[in-house]
Amino acid sequence: MKKKIRLLVVDDHFVVRMGLAASINIEPDMVVEAEASNGSLAIEQFRKCRPDVVLMDMSLPGMNGIEATAIIRKEFDDAVIIMLSTHDGEESIYRSLQAGARTFLLKNTTREDLIKTIRAVHSGERYISSAVGTRLAERMAHPELTTREIQILKLIAKGRSNKEIGNTLGIAEVTVKLHVGHILTKLTANDRTHAVTIALQRGIFRLE
Repeated sequence: MKKKIRLLVVDDHFVVRMGLAASINIEPDMVVEAEASNGSLAIEQFRKCRPDVVLMDMSLPGMNGIEATAIIRKEFDDAVIIMLSTHDGEESIYRSLQAGARTFLLKNTTREDLIKTIRAVHSGERYISSAVGTRLAERMAHPELTTREIQILKLIAKGRSNKEIGNTLGIAEVTVKLHVGHILTKLTANDRTHAVTIALQRGIFRLE
């Protein structure tokens, strides 16, 4: 008898986990072996169960799905992880794949596509939908923001002035101004507000 594909389902919403488990367990060749509600538990359950495939929610409390994926892949380089998200921002997709996810799916994907994707990645394919592929191509066309630039963008989003940002980060106001200029150029933004809007749309960061 052919072995079933064993899955770990990670999502902080109980109803979503139950829905995913129900959709998967009716397949004759699949079984949900474990569940987790946050990133830390996901890592713990992976170490314990060593599932064939992980369905990982990107937005988790505390440690997010991207961070959990990076830790799991660092420890288990053969881990097969599918990132799930309600957001299709190009940065979210890019960061998920950079962390080691095999592919990226939106939570509103059809059950048929979810099951097809699970089988595909389990067999060794790197299945990317055309919509996700388009968003990823858009991301690759843009220069990457540095960690410092993202920090500054987050503070701009909170309404902080250059002087306030400098005080918060311990850098000179003129240095902040220089970084802001680089941010506007990289994002092809007209002004600070436009830069924040673009960053949010692309999934570079989220409002806290």
